[in-house]
Amino acid sequence: MNGLLLDTHVWFWHLIGSERLPDRLREALDNRPGDCWLSPISIWEIGMLAQKGRIQLGSELRTWISEAFKVFPLHIADLNLEVALSSLEVKLPHRDPADRFLAATAKVFDLTLVTVDRRLIAAPSLSTLVD
Repeated sequence: MNGLLLDTHVWFWHLIGSERLPDRLREALDNRPGDCWLSPISIWEIGMLAQKGRIQLGSELRTWISEAFKVFPLHIADLNLEVALSSLEVKLPHRDPADRFLAATAKVFDLTLVTVDRRLIAAPSLSTLVD
């Protein structure tokens, strides 16, 4: 198995200790901390959710992100030209642009996407780690 690309909700739930994150996925992240990756799109998504009031961070976004990386260090899978192009080619059962970038990132960097999103799990040719 290659590295693990965390879907935004998985990363957030892991950080806040949410019981919404299945035990199997929590254990996978805890057992492979050096293999965990994050897309910059997830940082953008967290910021958007906070701006819309759907999540509470308790501090300004930059501060929260800085603290999050201290608590749970991750590799960053850069949003690059190949990811941008692949995001236009990826086949998903929905049109969420953030999910398109996550799926493309997983493919370009040869990572396994860690998610509980059934729409992503159903995507053809996308390697996912699910509960």
